Amino acid sequence: MNTASVVRLILLSAIWGASFLFMRIGVPVLGPSVLIFARVALATLFLLLVAGYFRRAPGVRARWQHFLVLAFFNSALPFLLLAWSAQTLSASLLSILNATAPIWAAAIGAAWMGTRLAAKSLLGLLLGIAGVGLLAGVESYSLPAGGVTAILAGLGAACCYGIATIYTRTAASVAPFSNAIGSMAGATLWLLPTLWFVPLPRAVPAWPVTVSVIALGVLCSGVAYLLYFRLVEDIGPTSTLTVTFLIPVFGILWGTLFLDETVGWHTAAGCLVVLTGTGLVTGFPARALFSRQAPARQRQ
Repeated sequence: MNTASVVRLILLSAIWGASFLFMRIGVPVLGPSVLIFARVALATLFLLLVAGYFRRAPGVRARWQHFLVLAFFNSALPFLLLAWSAQTLSASLLSILNATAPIWAAAIGAAWMGTRLAAKSLLGLLLGIAGVGLLAGVESYSLPAGGVTAILAGLGAACCYGIATIYTRTAASVAPFSNAIGSMAGATLWLLPTLWFVPLPRAVPAWPVTVSVIALGVLCSGVAYLLYFRLVEDIGPTSTLTVTFLIPVFGILWGTLFLDETVGWHTAAGCLVVLTGTGLVTGFPARALFSRQAPARQRQ
């Protein structure tokens, strides 16, 4: 992995880790539905502008059914669940719960395909459950009413990502850039009806909230997608998987620096156990991080 790819990987991890910070800032003022609708709508606009600038056809119309399914499980529902959880949970805890997505993908994939998990994967699954149990058990004593439900919603978001992962493996191949635009546009359509049931802001929110909304849409969704697809093209999907392990590091860091969140022993221990389980489930080879020879470039 060359220096440029390492920089992109760390930058992507930092951006996605910051998404939990921005949700924690924006959701108390706007509510989950308005915040997430604004996020996906801004991301759609940004990616369409990028497509127009590079004269690249989005390619969405021909596969709209696919994009609606992908948008529901990969964007609309998990984003909404995470934003709802962000009303109660810390950015640190949200980022750790989010890291269980590969564990969900392995479990769902085994159930879907009717195959047995390998011993290493099964151990990783059990470690992931143990890590979440440690976090939930200790956090439940300090969280307000509804804290356990918020944890379950955060896990539900990770489960959605697992479903989306299995779906994309079984669906017909689609260009990654088209998947990005299609999933954001589809999520915008899914979330539009939810605005009917919630009060809309009557004035422009204070600048921290406004900046958080723009950052969620443009930076954490639009720019992050472009970085992600560039990494997949340059170093391959296996090495890009490293982002799963780095996001909680930045989620905890940003929460501590900007929200004065306290990182207790259980947070550090739970994070370590969850990430160890994720590594076992995915079979991620640590030496891939240090390989000097990048995989062959993949066509988008």
